[in-house]
Amino acid sequence: MGELATTLLLRPLLKRLDHGDGHPVLLLPGFMASDVSTRPLRGFLRDLGYSAHRWTLGRNLGPQGDLEERMNGRLAELFERHGRRVSLVGWSLGGVYARVLANHGPERVRCVISLGSPINGDGEATNSARLYELVTRERLRDIAPEKLAAVRATPPVPTTSVFSRTDGVTAWQSSIEPEGPLAESVEVPGSHLGLGFNPLVLCVLADRLAQPEDDWKPFFRPGKVHPPGLRRPVEARASSAAGTGPDLGSGIA
Repeated sequence: MGELATTLLLRPLLKRLDHGDGHPVLLLPGFMASDVSTRPLRGFLRDLGYSAHRWTLGRNLGPQGDLEERMNGRLAELFERHGRRVSLVGWSLGGVYARVLANHGPERVRCVISLGSPINGDGEATNSARLYELVTRERLRDIAPEKLAAVRATPPVPTTSVFSRTDGVTAWQSSIEPEGPLAESVEVPGSHLGLGFNPLVLCVLADRLAQPEDDWKPFFRPGKVHPPGLRRPVEARASSAAGTGPDLGSGIA
């Protein structure tokens, strides 16, 4: 609630962030959430000139039935409607879906941004693991290796993972994307349930989505000024090694 209140107070300033080129952005909600949870985020992106879209698939109850097929259909629909590649922004489990979609259909995806998503490491390193297994009736340890590979593999498009050491749901180490030519991670202070309202997260989203389609540059680069509180994962690891961060081996954030 504090993150949401801060964002509402800062909304006039947030509207001054980098504006985009109007390309489509698909928002994917987290586990047990629906399009209602991404409404403020969609409003923010529309203020910046993007064509922000719901996923329209109801409440996110996990990858059951033909969900992946329907998500691919939604992505294809937006791609055809706009005639442009679609940026994917996924919150928590929605970020996992975004990576799968990008790995299976990179020709339709402009970039992937995940918020507090368990993209590597132990699949049970989350405080929602038992609820996930109860709802989906699938044990995390029994997920097929090929499904895990589609999540852990870095998509062949610009990819940014936003994480917080005070997430409270997902172990932050499992959200770190190894740096690469088109891949990066950004640490923000905040909570898991507040990532979609966090003003620093919105600053990262505005910057990443405004990158030219064929001229992507990393968020942390020489000469670029960042708001206080944003860090690279190497700095987060250093803090953890000094005893100020949680241990992934505990299985929880």
